[in-house]
Amino acid sequence: MKAAFVIGTFDTKAEELLFVRDRIRARGVPVVAIDVSTTRHHVPGADVSAAQVAVFHPAGAGAVFTGERASAVAAMADALVAFVRQRGDLGGIVGAGGSGAAALVSPAMRALPVGLPKLLVCTHASGDVRPYVGSSDIAMLYPVVDVSGLNRISRQVLANAAHAMAGMVRAWQAPAADALPALGLSMFGVTTPCVQGVTHALQGEYECLVFHATGAGGQSLEKLADDGHLAAMVDLTTTEIADLLCGGVLSAGEDRLGAPSRRALPYIGSCGALDMVNFWARETVPTQFDERLFHIHNANVTLMRTTPTDNRRIGEWIAQRLNRMRGPVRFLLPEGGVSALDAPGHAFWWPEADAALFDAILRHTEQTEARRIVRVPAHINDATFIAEVVRTVRSVL
Repeated sequence: MKAAFVIGTFDTKAEELLFVRDRIRARGVPVVAIDVSTTRHHVPGADVSAAQVAVFHPAGAGAVFTGERASAVAAMADALVAFVRQRGDLGGIVGAGGSGAAALVSPAMRALPVGLPKLLVCTHASGDVRPYVGSSDIAMLYPVVDVSGLNRISRQVLANAAHAMAGMVRAWQAPAADALPALGLSMFGVTTPCVQGVTHALQGEYECLVFHATGAGGQSLEKLADDGHLAAMVDLTTTEIADLLCGGVLSAGEDRLGAPSRRALPYIGSCGALDMVNFWARETVPTQFDERLFHIHNANVTLMRTTPTDNRRIGEWIAQRLNRMRGPVRFLLPEGGVSALDAPGHAFWWPEADAALFDAILRHTEQTEARRIVRVPAHINDATFIAEVVRTVRSVL
């Protein structure tokens, strides 16, 4: 059995962290207590001192112990990432504290593979946790009271955290050696028939992992690709790129399509839902877009149609990323429409806008034998397009 790492600032939270450590140990799980305080003073109780962690910073311990809190926290977080990556005995991480502890510990958690247990007890857990969780599988637990001493509430919450971590470390199992190769697919409501058709056709050949293209979903797809979990990306719904470039609320960031550039990973992509940019309720849409075409998806989600100008930018951006990819690339253009709304008689049917997108991708992509753009005279949700995706997956892999 590998060890649970209990990580935090022992100069201010030693009592609470040692409480967690002792309860994990009482469950028969090995424990390593790690101090990430940002002062040089040795704090008793931790198995690994802050100085031992700090030396893993690329610039050395001096870059961590600066005496200035903000820079010291950021540097210690970087050192901790490097420290945990080289530990072969790591079975899970639990941390506890406020925003400072979360800023210190969560980058190390995010850097670790999906599936390895990660639990963060944090006073910010009842608010916006995306800055801490990102695309990882970090579990966050709200402590109700501040992590400041032991009392009837904090003892119970911290004990629950300890027992949860002990259970996760004890129960963890490596993936089966005979598991099917995994594909990462991206989907939105308006491309659901396509993606479900592909997964159904490939059932029994591949394990299909579907990601909701809402920003975090695209980031998670990229992370699993980076972590080596995927045999290929079948990225049929690249709508998050429209949000990135046109000011929408569901962007996955500049690193979308980044993993296939870092790994020689087969990439099969398409233009799913690039006809739309996502906003929240209609009144939240910036006034600069007032003259644009909108579709009210529901009371909380407003969709804005991309224009030919938008699509030329999007197409060029995609082509630049395709040109960087190291593995085989096939990018399919559904010439009959890119979403359920982009079809004759529907709200976003605009052939000229789609043509601008397709032309930009074709014009700027450096096509080779390994990197090809494929025109498909069908709508993205049609059986013809689905069959072409399935044929492409089988031929590339």
